[in-house]
Amino acid sequence: MYKGVNIMLSQELLDILVCPLTKQPLFYDRDANELVSKAAGLAFPIRDNIPIMLVEEARTTEASETTESSDETSSSSFPSF
Repeated sequence: MYKGVNIMLSQELLDILVCPLTKQPLFYDRDANELVSKAAGLAFPIRDNIPIMLVEEARTTEASETTESSDETSSSSFPSF
């Protein structure tokens, strides 16, 4: 229908949608046409003006990838019991 065209989501919709994983607010990234959960480090795609709120469909954001790699580094320096 509107492939490749970013369509502005209504503010009312943005006000009621939350991250399905953390239940925290989402932020609309107009350039990427995604709803971003900073708390979960996930970006949910918007296809044909419909937010796809499935964790399996979300991509990880750069911030979460950085946090995960630093967690792995710090946890590896501690002995496991």
